[in-house]
Amino acid sequence: MRPSHVRPARRLRRRGPAGIMLRVRALRLLRRRRASGVSVPGPSGPRHCSSGPLGVRDDAPGARAFFTTPIFYVNAAPHIGHLYSALLADALCRHRRLRVPSAAATRFSTGTDEHGLKIQQAAAAAGLAPAELCDRVSAQFQQLFRDAGVSSTDFVRTTEARHRVAVQHFWGLLEARGLLYKGLYEGWYCASEECFLPEAKVTRQPGPSGNACPVSLESGHPVSWTKEENYIFRLSQFREPLRRWLRDDPQAVTPEPFRLAVLQWLEEELPDLSVSRRSSHLHWGIPVPGDDSQTIYVWLDALVNYLTVIGYPNAEFRAWWPATSHIIGKDILKFHAIYWPALLLGAGMSPPHRIYVHSHWTVCGQKMSKSLGNVVDPRTCLDRYTVDGFRYFLLRQGVPNWDCDYYDEKVVKLLDSELADALGGLLNRCTANRINPSGTYPVFCANCFPPAPGVAGPSARAQAEDYALVNAVATLPRQVAEHYDNFQIYKALEAVSSCVRQTNGFVQRHAPWKLSWESPVDAPWLGTVLHVALECLRVFGTLLQPVTPSLADKLLSRLGVSATERGLGELFFLPRFFGYPCPFEGRRLGPETGLLFPRLDQSRAWLVKAHRT
Repeated sequence: MRPSHVRPARRLRRRGPAGIMLRVRALRLLRRRRASGVSVPGPSGPRHCSSGPLGVRDDAPGARAFFTTPIFYVNAAPHIGHLYSALLADALCRHRRLRVPSAAATRFSTGTDEHGLKIQQAAAAAGLAPAELCDRVSAQFQQLFRDAGVSSTDFVRTTEARHRVAVQHFWGLLEARGLLYKGLYEGWYCASEECFLPEAKVTRQPGPSGNACPVSLESGHPVSWTKEENYIFRLSQFREPLRRWLRDDPQAVTPEPFRLAVLQWLEEELPDLSVSRRSSHLHWGIPVPGDDSQTIYVWLDALVNYLTVIGYPNAEFRAWWPATSHIIGKDILKFHAIYWPALLLGAGMSPPHRIYVHSHWTVCGQKMSKSLGNVVDPRTCLDRYTVDGFRYFLLRQGVPNWDCDYYDEKVVKLLDSELADALGGLLNRCTANRINPSGTYPVFCANCFPPAPGVAGPSARAQAEDYALVNAVATLPRQVAEHYDNFQIYKALEAVSSCVRQTNGFVQRHAPWKLSWESPVDAPWLGTVLHVALECLRVFGTLLQPVTPSLADKLLSRLGVSATERGLGELFFLPRFFGYPCPFEGRRLGPETGLLFPRLDQSRAWLVKAHRT
């Protein structure tokens, strides 16, 4: 399982009887390792791959991947839910770049949704022109994402000229295919959600005056009865194609409960969809081509952004569609998993490759709400917990299948435990001058850590738990990749954290601070313990790059790992154990960079200082 740049030991390529005997011994060695339960690398190297769009390997040469967040409404300042969506997409994109380093192979877009009745009303309430409100709030989103290290390749605004061109071309395509007609549309309209609701989704609640007011059953937002002549999309024609798409590709909508929810919706009647509003009622939007009396429905307008950023309607967009993964919140699932695929099919295009759905964040068990005054400002969190710390918290604690709860004490406890104490403490121990006075990657001694527990010579010091650690860390990159493929970033971080704990146990078990470099008995084992621990840290630093890019850079720089040695293709763990040369052995460590992650709760900071001495 060596990378392509690592040559096998020369002794295994010797010819003649001596070479044959050496190859026989090597085969016996591999059998012993496998028999002992240690994962043995195969000839394909450590690279891992999965089926990408259209069954193409997503790490194959020329394969492309396009990740998107929703575009966010500019009626209010960004909150942690918006940042969570962006960080999920950012981590998926960064992990993919570690697999496929070519900058041209991966794109990632985010942006702001700036049209619609809700924006029009919010601007009026603030005493601003709609364009002024959009400029102000869109700038807040852009600044937040820059501050949080969101590595998007495009930020789209629906007020841009390129987007208007894309939307009006898409509209013309639907019209030319006979999928739009003009008719009288009436029903309950929710301005907050920018959609019509069926009678079954509306209930009555006491309003400010005590009278019963109609509201959305799911969100509680007020609704009003609307009756007007609009353009209507023949959505009802796409019920069966949508069901077939979801059944043929069980991963089209992930996690599974959300796919099942969409299939359940498709068991019900699927009425045609109003896709325009009277311009006299909604003037802040894109006019219907050839009919200035109508404004294009804000959701049709917004969804086309995913095509705008890849060059639609120019032919270049086909290089990226449908190799697209949407990352969305569960509240907009119907728009992305029913309306959008139906519109695409109507325009003669395929649905997106994946729709990854996540749940929401609550605060101390309550839904975030301006009226409750509990909306969490993500900028404050980035300042308080550091950028990498807050990125780690959201992606470590956020579980897409269900709502996750935020409170300050939870953040502090997690970050201090896993980043400051476990990971930072491990790095400090292994690089401290007292234990590693030469400041190098020490030499691995195969006699001290033989290839399998059953191969025990007089110098052997490794224990059964140590082989379990080697196996766990050797298989960690593939395990992490599978979690990313399954949209379970929290499980990927959980797996890394588990291995960090195992590595700390390894160091604690063998107590290198009790060994002496001056002792001919201790020195080989002391070097081996540090070598194994540093190799584990190198793997952890590489795998944490998508989530904590600055912290991972600091860790890898301290280990002396260059920028060209940080991809997944170069991640070959503990090659000396597997019989290959190690490019890091004997190399000088990088310069001292201080604490990897300072504790947030300073009442126990003395523990970290103790680890450094």
